[in-house]
Order: sequence, then C-alpha cells, then structure tokens
Amino acid sequence: MRFFLTLVTLLWGAGLRAQPALPPAVFTDAARRCQLTYASPWQLQKRPTAGATATFRAGDTAAVATLRIMPLPDDRRDFRLLGEGRPDSVLRRIQQLPLVQVLRLDQRAGASFDEVAYDYTYGGTALGARIHVLGRQLWRGGYAFRVEYRARVSHDTAYLAAGQALLASFAFTSTPWPSRRYDDQLCDGKMYGIAALRTVDGHWEDDCRSIHEFVADDPTAAPKVHRRVLPFQSYALAKGFDNCLYSVTKAPTDAPERVYRYDPATRQGAYTDWVLPRQGPENVWISASTDDRGDLYFMASDANLLVRISPHDGQVSTVWTADPLRKAPFYPYIAFASAGTHGNFCLDDANTMYLVYSTDGSLLKIDLPTRKPFAEQMALGGLPARGGYSDLLMQNDAAGRRRMYLAGPHALYTVDLARHQATRLRKGTYTDLAGCNLFRVVTPPRPAPPAPATATWDGRVLDATTFQPLPAASLRLNRAEGSVGVLLSAKGDFAYTSTSPGRPYRYHVEHPGYFPADSTWPAAPGPLMRDVLLRPLAVGETLPLAQVQFEQSKAVLLPTSYPALGRLVRLLVDNPGLHIELRGHTDNVGPPEKNVVLSEQRVDAVMAYLVGHGVEAPRITGLGLGGAEPLASNEQEATRRLNRRVEFRITGLDPPKVESEMPEPQQP
Repeated sequence: MRFFLTLVTLLWGAGLRAQPALPPAVFTDAARRCQLTYASPWQLQKRPTAGATATFRAGDTAAVATLRIMPLPDDRRDFRLLGEGRPDSVLRRIQQLPLVQVLRLDQRAGASFDEVAYDYTYGGTALGARIHVLGRQLWRGGYAFRVEYRARVSHDTAYLAAGQALLASFAFTSTPWPSRRYDDQLCDGKMYGIAALRTVDGHWEDDCRSIHEFVADDPTAAPKVHRRVLPFQSYALAKGFDNCLYSVTKAPTDAPERVYRYDPATRQGAYTDWVLPRQGPENVWISASTDDRGDLYFMASDANLLVRISPHDGQVSTVWTADPLRKAPFYPYIAFASAGTHGNFCLDDANTMYLVYSTDGSLLKIDLPTRKPFAEQMALGGLPARGGYSDLLMQNDAAGRRRMYLAGPHALYTVDLARHQATRLRKGTYTDLAGCNLFRVVTPPRPAPPAPATATWDGRVLDATTFQPLPAASLRLNRAEGSVGVLLSAKGDFAYTSTSPGRPYRYHVEHPGYFPADSTWPAAPGPLMRDVLLRPLAVGETLPLAQVQFEQSKAVLLPTSYPALGRLVRLLVDNPGLHIELRGHTDNVGPPEKNVVLSEQRVDAVMAYLVGHGVEAPRITGLGLGGAEPLASNEQEATRRLNRRVEFRITGLDPPKVESEMPEPQQP
C-alpha cells in the first residue's frame, strides 16, 4: 500500500511538472482604451493597489507592476506636456527621491500621445533595501497613463526581464474613446437654446436662466430642460468643442465679467478664469458663437465690441471695437434709434459672420478676417412681419450638410440660404442658440512633431556607494575626429548637446580614488537623462577587464586588448598605493589541469604588459583559476566566451605618502 501511494504521488508530481505554462493573458481597462499582456510569473490581483487601475504581482511581495490611469487637471489637459519649454514632471518626481540614480530617462513626442520612459534606482544604505523602478508614462487625450515595475534591486535577476516585457506590451487599443483635450473632442450632436420665458402657476415670466437641449438631427422633438442652471440671466450662449456651454450675464454692468461654463452631461457648472472686458455703457453681452477652430466669440448689443476666447491656451483678445457694418450702404436703415439690434450672430467654416436684424429677421454678412461687410441685406421669406429675432446658429449634421437655425418670435426656424427662405420647426422663444459649429465630422490627427535636430545628454556623476555627486570628476566624450571635455557643476551635473544626432560617442569618466568608467552614449535624436556611477577603490573589489582578449588556446594578447590594459596602467600609475591580484579564467573545454595552466599563462602575459609600461612588479600578484568560476553557461559558444576572461581584484590600498618637512637650519 505504501509503495502504491508513493507511486501515485510521484506520478501526480510528474503530471504537474509536465503541464505546459499558462498562455499569456491580456488585461484591458474598463473603458477599453488600453491593454497590456502579462504572463508567468505575473498574476493579476483581484484588488488593485490603492490608486491603481490594475496591479500585478510576481511571487508573494517580491515584485509589483501597476497600471494607473489618471485624468489630468483641467489647466493641463489641453497642453502637449513634452516640448513647448515645459519642465518634465516625471524627472522632477524622480529627483525628489533619496539617493536616486537615473539609469535612463528619455522622451518621445508623438502625433497622438507623448511618452517618457524611465529606469532608476533609489534608497539603500541606512534607508533600507535599494529599489529598482522601470516605467512608461504617456499622456493622451487629457489623461496620464503610467505602467510601472517596482522591486528590490536584489530581485532583478529573477524579475527584471519579466517587468520589461510587461511594460513593453502596454499599448492603446483601436476602440474610440472620448478625449478630454478641448481640440480633440467631437460634437455630441446636440444643440441648445436659452429659454426666454417659463411658466409659474400658469403665468409666463422672464427666465433667461434655463437651457433647452435638442437633438440636432431632430430639433422638432421635445427638448430636455436644464432648469435655471445659469447663475444669472443671459442672452449669450456658445457651445465649445468640449460639449460644454459658455455664457455670461446680460446685466448692463459695464464692468469686466467672468465667463461661466456649464456641462450638460454632469449638470455642473463653474466660473472660468476667462474675463471679458467692459462692454460699454447701456450695453449687454447679447450673443455668442464658436468658429471652426473651437474659439469662442462674444458680442455686445451695439455690435461695437467683439471678443474672442481661445480655450486652447486661455487667451482672451479683442477682435474689434467698432462695428464693421457702419461701412455698409444699408447701415443707416438698421441703426436708427429704437430700431433694434443686429448683434446676434453665428460663424461658418469660411470665416463669414452672419448677423440677424432683430426687427425683420433679415441677414447681414461680414468677412471676419478682413472685417468687410457684404453690400446687401438678405431678406428671408416665410417669417412673420412682427419682430423679435434673437439669434442664429450654423452647424453641420453628421452627413456634412450645413444647416442654419433662426430664433424668431415664439418659434425656431430653419433657413435655406440658397432660396432665402425660412421654415418654422417648432414653437419656443430663445435668447440665444448654441451648437457644434465643428464644420468637420472627424478631427484631423495632429501632425507628429519634427524629429529633433540635436541629441542632448543630461546627467550626474555619482559615487556608486553613497550616490552623492562627484563634481571634481573628469568626463570626456570621444569620436574619431577628436575628444571633448564636459564640465560638471558644483552639484555634479552635466549637459552636452550634439548637433550630429545618431553618431555615438565613447565616453570616459574618472576621479581619484575611483574605478574609471568607460561606455558609449548613442547620441540618439532628442533628450536623454542618464547618471554615471563611479565605484570607489576598496580592498576586495573586483573589476573585469572586459576587452582583454587572447589568441585561441594561447596566452598571446590580441591588439584589441591594449586600450583596456592602457586604462589599467593609468589607474595604477595614478594610484601608487594600489595593489592588485590578476585572476585568469577559462571555459571548460579541454582538460581542467591544462585550463589552469593556460589561465596562469594569460595572467603572466597581462602582468608582463603592466610591468613593461611602468607598474612596479611587487604591486601585482596573479592567480589562474581555469574554469572553476564560470560567469555563464558553458553549453554554447555564445555564453562560453564570457567565461574566458581576466579580472583584477584590489588586495591593498596604501594611504598616500606625506612628504616630511625639511628641518630648519640651526643658527650658528
């Protein structure tokens, strides 16, 4: 029986081991805007970390990856957050961390979104375990998307590659989703009017605070009523590209007035920071409209003041301070005392302003760029003779057909401009109309910014143990045509700009008492942030001589080894108290005892080079280890060659010699 149970257990365990790994899974956010792929060792948590859209864990608590989707503040949602001279918020956030080392931070400004990719470590020493963070932060449509890997540096071997794969899989889906950026949004197919009257206990009274919402494709249907949602009575209403309504009081205050924003979707409103100038004595803001760029226009009742607001950048500007229709031949016939107003207007996609004469409903036209009036009035058929015409609205339907609406006495009309004919649609009295005025069904994609003409590297030189800056370090960039030194600030910062992006630099960094660092800056177009670490010289520290190579199965140095050996000679010369042990290694091909001999011979060859270039022999010892300490697998040549190497280990570090002072001569 015991044998049987043992056999079942073994077979069951073997079955578990034989099961294939689970296939990768795809996580998509609730609005289907973005997705990422996760596979073993990642597991999706049922309850994400606070503030996260999704959280993935590898192991118990060893490594965590999070996806966060955050709406940007209203004052930042319309901006391109990279470029335009704006400081990078990601870099500012990273630089506030303790003992931080930026391994890589670069940015990409695209046509539809901006992105910053970052890789840094922070903490350690007395602060606890050092943490490694990789991330991508993207901005699109007024939202910030952040996908990030976080784990202890000691767990990099187990989880870093999986974290990199998770981050690389993040992408936006093709599912349409509403942008929060003002100029990215599309019309919602609704039009609005400020109701002039309302009934209270069966009696009509002034309103001018309630808004009626219509479906633009069928304005004859009963409207949805937003009752008294404006905090003031108003004659002026415009609809922005964000599908919000903008209004201002009709009170003749002759004082600067703040514009009010109302969101029909949430039924919430608040004052904006936009301030209209004084409208003049005995004047009110009588009409508002939107152009095909999404700018908002407000006009005073005497038509002598037109103001433009650009929601893209928050600028308020005056378009004119004198009515252009004064130059029209018919102006004397519409501008006499008690004649009514011609200040209600709308705009079309050709920058033509249409105005309606309140007395008879005839249309007037102005070319907005030149401010020249058209020579004739356009009389409309189908209108009642009694006056009271209060606004115009021009917009396109979903098929791209242009429509004009006219608010008349107790009725809403549609206007056929080709036939000069008005047709009654429905009853209702409105002080102003507002609609999409988009003049385009789909917003054209914004062009991708041009590729940067320069490559910029910003960084710091830091102590690899304390992560404190080393402002006295020397940094040199090298190309075939020459070498250039880069200055460091008192805080260890440096910045270098290359006007030939795409041509890499070799760089060399050194500081007394530290191992020098040699590597390559790719000089890719655009900005890059990357710190350089220098390891302090300390007994027991081991450093590989990565470029030191030998002829196959021989102890003959290849010429490609000389630059690396030259740097070691310089280190030993600059630090006369430094003593080292050369350690030779081979792969496991061939008899072990012969590999030990070969490694000893190679150590001797390196030692001979150093002594031959001025290093005292007693400062150098050697040890041949053969294939006893491999760095990588010996199963294939690609990794086996990593085991054929020479390292040096610091065995002594004498303090600098202090020259004794010469004794003063004795007086005779």
